[in-house]
Amino acid sequence: MNINEQLQNDLKVAMKAHDKTSLNVIRMLKTDLTNEKLKLGHDLTEEEVLTVLSRAKKQRNDSITEFKKGNRDDLVDETKKEIVIVEKYLPSQLSEDELRPIVQKAIDQTGAKSVAEIGKVMGIVIPQTKGQASGGQINSIARELLQ
Repeated sequence: MNINEQLQNDLKVAMKAHDKTSLNVIRMLKTDLTNEKLKLGHDLTEEEVLTVLSRAKKQRNDSITEFKKGNRDDLVDETKKEIVIVEKYLPSQLSEDELRPIVQKAIDQTGAKSVAEIGKVMGIVIPQTKGQASGGQINSIARELLQ
């Protein structure tokens, strides 16, 4: 079952259960995927779907940061619930121990010697770990290994 079918099935379940949070998040994800499909002009590949879902998760993480600055704990809690729902459709996240060798291999491949060359490393690692690791997490490990 592809992600669109899974979203459609989960939408029906959320409707029957009167789960407003899940219903809203799933509708937003379906809308994001449809908009991306229209923008690109073709059916989305698995990688493009993961990009859209990763973007949705990142936006919610950014929102949490802003809500914390504004002391809006109610919105922080709600957004955390939304992230859990989005993560259901993403591949499992790589741990730091699993990600470190991938970043090290990319450093070896590019011959990067300093933090100034981190872009080369990111360019290799991000496509390999699409949806499984955030850019910030990859960047952090790369910086640590390049120092």
